[in-house]
Amino acid sequence: MKNILIVFLFIGIGIFSSAQEETVVDIDSNVYHTMTIGTQVWMVENLRTTRYRNGDPIHNITLTAEWDNMTSGACCDYANTPGNSKIYGKLYNWYAVNDSRNIAPTGWHVPSAAEWNTLMTYLGGEVVAGGKLKETGTKHWNSPNTGATNESGFTALPGGSRYFSGKFLQLGIIGFWWSSTKSSKKYANSLNLSYDNSSLGYYKLLSLNGGLSVRCMKD
Repeated sequence: MKNILIVFLFIGIGIFSSAQEETVVDIDSNVYHTMTIGTQVWMVENLRTTRYRNGDPIHNITLTAEWDNMTSGACCDYANTPGNSKIYGKLYNWYAVNDSRNIAPTGWHVPSAAEWNTLMTYLGGEVVAGGKLKETGTKHWNSPNTGATNESGFTALPGGSRYFSGKFLQLGIIGFWWSSTKSSKKYANSLNLSYDNSSLGYYKLLSLNGGLSVRCMKD
C-alpha cells in the first residue's frame, strides 16, 4: 500500500512542472518566467513588448478612432494606463501578432489554435481547463473567480480587451488571448477565460483589429 501511494504521488507531481525552468527577455528587456505544461513550454506572463524582434516599433495607439481603423500592427495599454501593462501585459491587434517581423522573442512564438487546443486537452478539456489556468484569488480577478486553482502554473490574468470600436472592456472580468490562426478574411481564433466559470472559451470570429493579450510559447 505504501509503495502504491509513493507511485501515485510521483505521477501526480509529473502532471505539471511547477518549477520556473528559465527566464526569457524580450527586446525591451522585459523578463518573463516560463512553465512546462505537458509537452509545451509557456511564458507565465502576458507579453508587454513595444517592439518587434528586429527592433521596429509596434505602433502604440491611444485614440479610439485610430485604433478602429488600423490595418497594421498596433498595441496599447488598457485604458491607456501604463500601469495596467505592468500587471496584465499590453493589448495587441492581430496584425501585430501576424507581422513577419515577429512579436515574440527569438525562440518563441504566438501559439496556433491547434497548440491552444493541445493545452486545453491536456488540462482535461474545455469545461475544466480554464480553472486550471487562472490565477487564484480575487486580487486581479473579480469575485468569485469560479473554479480557479492555477494547477498548471499558467497564472492567467483578466487583462480585458479593446473592442474593434476602440473601447476598453472587461478588465478583471475576462482574459482574452490571440492565437496565430486566422479563421477568415476579417477574423482570427482567440481564447478567453472568465471570472464566473472554469471553462476555456474559444472564439473563431474575433475581429482582427480587436485588442487582446498575447501569451507566447516556446518553439
